[in-house]
Amino acid sequence: MKKRKLGIIGGSGLYKMEGFKKSKWKKIKTPWGSPSDEILIAEFRNEEIYFLPRHSRGHKINPTNINFRANIDAMKQLGVTDIISVSAVGSLKENLEPGKFVIVDQFIDRTFSRIKTFFDQEIVAHVSLAKPTSPGLMKCCEAALKKLNINYQVGGTYIVMEGPQFSTLSESNLYRAWNADVIGMTNMPEAKLAREAEIRYCTVAMVTDYDCWHPDHDEVDVSMVIKTLMKNASNAQSMIKEIIKTFRDYSIDKDPANDCLDVAIITDPKLRTKKTIKKLSNVAGRVLSKKK
Repeated sequence: MKKRKLGIIGGSGLYKMEGFKKSKWKKIKTPWGSPSDEILIAEFRNEEIYFLPRHSRGHKINPTNINFRANIDAMKQLGVTDIISVSAVGSLKENLEPGKFVIVDQFIDRTFSRIKTFFDQEIVAHVSLAKPTSPGLMKCCEAALKKLNINYQVGGTYIVMEGPQFSTLSESNLYRAWNADVIGMTNMPEAKLAREAEIRYCTVAMVTDYDCWHPDHDEVDVSMVIKTLMKNASNAQSMIKEIIKTFRDYSIDKDPANDCLDVAIITDPKLRTKKTIKKLSNVAGRVLSKKK
């Protein structure tokens, strides 16, 4: 098995941490266009890690306009095998109060204006997304949060809405009726594309508000989100450092992302052109380069 490399996708508080060495920003070109930003390559405890600001430094990119394909392709080019996604979310349940972290294990994708696959031209692939997150990475995140005494929940369904507007009250109540736990705008199609690229993926969602359903709390606005995000930043940084130190200790032998393309590509090999194979070489070269 190739050497594991850890990538982090998240906000500004995660790439401005103390203790990193040999930090440098690297520009990556992809067949899908430019990623959200350059990728920060840094060392911590002799472990090289890779940070990508999902909305770019300064939060300049609307959730819908994030180039998710370029982001995942860039990570794959750098040899990243495991991604921890850190996201701000709204809570859809009373017990998930602002400040609590949720280790997500399921998604409901309600986005509609995003390209959601690398395999949209000529070569068709159908990966399994029944279990969209990595059990091993989830255990690693849980151990980190437990050690740091950060309030958290293991398991939860993340509704991904298109945005950039927040929910209507009717929408919020609908998602609660679906028994979803949290709501955000960024983890789809990120998780789907990570699976297509055979990268293990885990989401740690940081609750910032009660969306708009809760009668005892004000309707969500940006100032409310930022206020709680600032409080969460320190905890998120501590969590990431602990994850970097320990992620190799958790088994990924039976992870659903491992070699998932072996049984996903359905297109006749004789119909695959060199142009498309080249475009997909970073994310799917392992299988597409095999002899026909």
